[in-house]
Amino acid sequence: MKAWFNESRFGMFIHWGAYSVAGRGEWIMNRERIGKEEYTQKYVDNWHAEKYEPAGWAALAKESGMGYMVLTTRHHDGFALWDSKVNAWNAARLGPKRDLVAQYVDAVRKAGLKVGLYYSPAAWSHPDYPGAFFRDWPGEKDWRDEASRQRFIEYYRSEIRELMTGYGRIDYLWFDGCIPENIDGDETLKMVKELQPDILVNTRLGKPFDNKCSEQTIHPAAAGQDWEACMTLNGNWGYHAGDMRWKSPADVIDMLLTCAQSAGNLLLNIGPEADGTVPENSVRILREAGNWIRRHRECIANSERHPFSWNCTARPITAKGNNVYLHFINDPCGSFCWAEVKNKVLSASLLKDGAPVEFRQEDNRLFLENIPSPMPDSPASTVVLKLDGKPETLTRQTTFWIPE
Repeated sequence: MKAWFNESRFGMFIHWGAYSVAGRGEWIMNRERIGKEEYTQKYVDNWHAEKYEPAGWAALAKESGMGYMVLTTRHHDGFALWDSKVNAWNAARLGPKRDLVAQYVDAVRKAGLKVGLYYSPAAWSHPDYPGAFFRDWPGEKDWRDEASRQRFIEYYRSEIRELMTGYGRIDYLWFDGCIPENIDGDETLKMVKELQPDILVNTRLGKPFDNKCSEQTIHPAAAGQDWEACMTLNGNWGYHAGDMRWKSPADVIDMLLTCAQSAGNLLLNIGPEADGTVPENSVRILREAGNWIRRHRECIANSERHPFSWNCTARPITAKGNNVYLHFINDPCGSFCWAEVKNKVLSASLLKDGAPVEFRQEDNRLFLENIPSPMPDSPASTVVLKLDGKPETLTRQTTFWIPE
């Protein structure tokens, strides 16, 4: 795995396109049975992206402590955000009438962030796809005939080839879907790796892949496998004007630390409005969370898996080298007993300012005493434990109370 992926642990996922005009998410073509012509007239033709400034997106990502960004270049609707020569239904010819991917790549690269592109192999509007309102990923028997399937494979590969050859180095290619084996994804990935030898790809098109991903759930991969969880900032992927179910800054920090404790990344989605502006609530949440994240890079970047189980107060827990970081999102109200660590604890201190925290070890229990209350670093205060070696636990967890 490329070092940058583990160093950042945090990325911005941007779902944005003509569907943002509707203000209710990116699945409207399929779920409302809108034909391509109607979709073009209602949404594409009315989408101008007049305030699209990806440099602002990149600045927000960097301010929030993120290390990479992923932009939806083409969603399942089939509308491309770049100047495609194989797909005339694109943003350079219609709507905004410019190559939005080129602007994005340039801005992200100038900000010193890693460049990621999202691509959906599905294309509801393509004549060889099983159908605009097809709900599932196509099975072998869903294609009209073999010739249609082969034409579609060549079509989507041609689009990917454009993305992989038209914008310089691309660091990450994020595929959507559930590995539709009948579009010959393994061969497509070989092409991608030949065109971009240093690129990372997720697991959703086949093999070889670099990292696994879970969507709207934090599901760590097996030890030794790099992974990330892709989560939304409210309840929708694309912009939805009526969705006010925003996660709090503490929720964002909790999600990030929960990923980091199992050596995983958080790819956090935002849905910009049709004009290109990021909703004020998104900006506020990211800035507040980012203020904490930037100051706590030590306990996030290159975090390692550890053997400790959950508890009700210091959670999540992250680790790196001989250090264990107890994150108190819940105030321990002055004291904390932790009967997990087998190592000798050499010191305990607040990460915020290095102030020592009183501690003692008795038999199998570690006691932290006189912890400031309320804790000094909202929304989460971190105590650093320096151990006499790599973290070891008294009792290794082999099962979980709630089956997956």
